Amino acid sequence: MKCFYPYPSIEQFRNVCKEMAQAEFAGLDSDGNPMYDRTKPKPVVVFKGTVKLHGTNAGVGQDSNGVFAQSRTQNITPESDNAGFASFVKEKQQAFTDLFAKIKEDYSVTDETIMIYGEWAGSNIQKGVAITNLPKSFFIFDICIITVNGEDIVREWIDIKDYASTEHNIYNIEHFPTWEMEIDFNNPALKQNDLIDITLSVESECPVAKAFGFSGVGEGVVWKAIVKGQRHVFKVKGEKHSVSKVKTLANVDVEKINSIVEFVDYAVTENRLDQAIENVFGSDSLDIKKMGDLIRWIVNDVHKEESDTLAKNNLNDKDVNKYLSDRVRKMFAKRLDNMVMNS
Repeated sequence: MKCFYPYPSIEQFRNVCKEMAQAEFAGLDSDGNPMYDRTKPKPVVVFKGTVKLHGTNAGVGQDSNGVFAQSRTQNITPESDNAGFASFVKEKQQAFTDLFAKIKEDYSVTDETIMIYGEWAGSNIQKGVAITNLPKSFFIFDICIITVNGEDIVREWIDIKDYASTEHNIYNIEHFPTWEMEIDFNNPALKQNDLIDITLSVESECPVAKAFGFSGVGEGVVWKAIVKGQRHVFKVKGEKHSVSKVKTLANVDVEKINSIVEFVDYAVTENRLDQAIENVFGSDSLDIKKMGDLIRWIVNDVHKEESDTLAKNNLNDKDVNKYLSDRVRKMFAKRLDNMVMNS
């Protein structure tokens, strides 16, 4: 009986933004719960984007028992198939065996299981997208080496490189148009419009279908990056893709965001931080446990003293509160660090 190794679900952009907010692991508390240092700057990460195809998720694995096929939810066979994929794997078994042999050679794999994940797309698999004009084909988008240690399953995601067998309708999604985007997770909304623009271009003209001479609607883009050994993946789909149940990204007012950042730079100064420390701590020693009190003092003081500046910039309290809090948190943490270094 072969094990089943499902492909992990792909998150939304907002989910990855939350992940990045927790990127600075600071150890465990006394109860064994993870702690995160949210005073540190969030990472700036380069993501790679590839075309997201609208077919059905499929996987091909090889373990000590040989080659096997699976859908998103279960192992499949030609007798209990999913859109003919298991039959395709059986027919192209030698081609897949050759791919597995190359991966084993490249990564010195011995007894581990190898999983090749991709989209099974083309004729009669889905409707309403340009890729349906193609013969049924397998588009590799991820490969991992799986090690099982008791009940623990460890996945090592590897570069999909040039793994493909195009003469057998086994393609590599990175052989089609790709994109790179640097996202600063201290202010990720500034890249949201760029993500939308790329998605709309794919939606209006699927680059993969176009490479085969067909024109029409595409689905979207998948973005991947690795930060400190942790994989982060998100997808962005277009509105024309009518079967999609995923909420699309909304456009953001970049000019407004820049105005907020400029206002915070102007309002949250070292002098204002000194005033806040004097009012919150008095003659007591600085304590990070009073971070919330410090933030509230500065936010209230900014709203009281700078209301006219906010109005001139067409901003309100709600627009800037989060940004004010983040800036105070980082400045106070830096102040505490400097005290430790100089003590």
